Amino acid sequence: MDSISYAEFQKNLADTLDKVNDEHKPVIVTREKGEPVVVLSQEDFRAYEEMAYQMVKLKNEECLKCALAELDKQTTV
Repeated sequence: MDSISYAEFQKNLADTLDKVNDEHKPVIVTREKGEPVVVLSQEDFRAYEEMAYQMVKLKNEECLKCALAELDKQTTV
């Protein structure tokens, strides 16, 4: 992941944003008086959101299967 200063980001804003979108590589923008930020394309952001959702969904499905199996054990005893 590339890293650039805030001043460099301001100077090359359009080029940096085009690069982020075209290459699908986030850029870290460092600041003298603040925490760095990450610039990410909207497409990549949506992909990360979808991946996070699918991971939660999978975990919920696993929990549901375990709960149903436990219920099945209780009703067959």
